[in-house]
Amino acid sequence: MTRAVLSIGSNLGDRPAHLRTALDTLGDTVRVVSGVYETPPWGDADQPAYLNAAVLVVDSAATARDWLARARAAEAAAGRNRDPRRRFGPRTLDVDVVAVWDDAGQPVLSDDPELTLPHPRAHLRAFVLRPWIDIEPHGRLPGHGWLTDLLNAEPLAGDALELSPRPELALESDT
Repeated sequence: MTRAVLSIGSNLGDRPAHLRTALDTLGDTVRVVSGVYETPPWGDADQPAYLNAAVLVVDSAATARDWLARARAAEAAAGRNRDPRRRFGPRTLDVDVVAVWDDAGQPVLSDDPELTLPHPRAHLRAFVLRPWIDIEPHGRLPGHGWLTDLLNAEPLAGDALELSPRPELALESDT
């Protein structure tokens, strides 16, 4: 059985609805969903704030590529249009495959430019790590260490202070 941690975010349109679209598209693979955090934009400051969450998904037959295909399907269902001129620009829904583990519990590593695992910038993003801690308090980012250690070290410790929990926007899995 493979499992993956996905990071979901939205900063255009009905942001909570777009996050729910991700969960609906992922269906019964969703095991746990983090709390929702409002976060400043990353990489391109000229855009609205994001809503971010993390999702733990499990499927007995899914490969890392399958998780990428499901992430893209969720983005498409939310009307995501990629602007090649604004790599970190605004979006209706962004679903990143952060890390994948095989059925033996070993991390899947990939240096493929289309699917680098673990995600090459996850260790630099408080908006990925903080929600992930909600669903795996003792989690580790393969190749980088404990999530709490990463989040408590600079520069992420400062970034984490800019995340605002949004408990009124709780996302729940159906399982």
